[in-house]
Amino acid sequence: MEGSWKGILAVLVVLAGLAASGSSYQIIEGPRNATVLEGSEASFNCTISPGWSLIMWALNGRVVLSITPKEPIITDKHFTSVSYEEGGNFISEMIIHNVQLSDAGHIKCSLQNSDRDGSAFLSVQVMGALHIPGGSLIVTEDEPCNVNCCAVGWSPLPDIFWEVGVQASHSSYYSVPEPDDLQGAVSILTLTPQGNGTLTCVANMTGLHTHKSVTVNLTVVQPPLGSIDKPGTSLPTWAIILLAVSFSLLFILILVLIIIFCCCCVSRRENKESSYQSEIRKSASVKTDKEAFETKSKSGNENYGYISDIASLPPRSSEASVSEQHSSRQPHQTPDDHWPGPASRPQVSFNVASPRKVRNVTLV
Repeated sequence: MEGSWKGILAVLVVLAGLAASGSSYQIIEGPRNATVLEGSEASFNCTISPGWSLIMWALNGRVVLSITPKEPIITDKHFTSVSYEEGGNFISEMIIHNVQLSDAGHIKCSLQNSDRDGSAFLSVQVMGALHIPGGSLIVTEDEPCNVNCCAVGWSPLPDIFWEVGVQASHSSYYSVPEPDDLQGAVSILTLTPQGNGTLTCVANMTGLHTHKSVTVNLTVVQPPLGSIDKPGTSLPTWAIILLAVSFSLLFILILVLIIIFCCCCVSRRENKESSYQSEIRKSASVKTDKEAFETKSKSGNENYGYISDIASLPPRSSEASVSEQHSSRQPHQTPDDHWPGPASRPQVSFNVASPRKVRNVTLV
């Protein structure tokens, strides 16, 4: 009875000693997150204080490497270990060789008889293929063309850009993912070349200072004769500029001619109006002169320049005799032979017996 109690007490003392010794060591610094390329190596460090008995490394919950104070326990050559001391602490380094996309995940460093651990995350990127279909290119000068760059098997998709080593009047590019391939993308470069050179497509990995590139030669040839007259062909830049300047000058000339024509029309209209007004004034003046002349003619004027050799008027007795003779002849005249009265014709009186010079007056 007493012996059994002594055995139990001895076991409790050993367990208490192990617990006390286990509590004296711990993980000072755990592993850190890492991003690597597929096919490269990934390493993780775990710093532990002295007194440990067993270190365990796990990937996605599966123990892949164990380390004792004497030697590491390696069960898979894909995982190895390097150990060294620094500042009195023990550093365990786990190395994953030829990292594959399936190795991505949760990394854990833990100690036996300890509830504390250190963890990190491993990200694996895949650099796929990069190519420009067709290789070297031959294009026509000053004609727009498209150049494609295809990235296949990348994870995640890269950032693609172009290095244009040719003289071009215009260049631009954009990238789109392949609709049927989650690990593929294509970048399309649009440019209007004017000389020979090289085109380089560069795919840059996200989060890593690494990239892949492909370069092709670009040869520019002159357009064939008569291609300008064919539909769908574009004119050279200098021809477009010349046409633009010519059309601008032609438009300005037409505008100036229109302004001159409008000014001439307005001036001609003003001259017509002025001439019409002058004619009106002249007509009014002529009419006024004519009316004055008619008024003066109706009033009667003596013609002082007329001199007749007819004798002067006879005495009153002679005039009476001539009047009686004239009146005695009137009954024998017909209405058709009626002579106009004294008011309508001038009367001439003369004396046959004694002619004298007479001054006649003509009334108009």
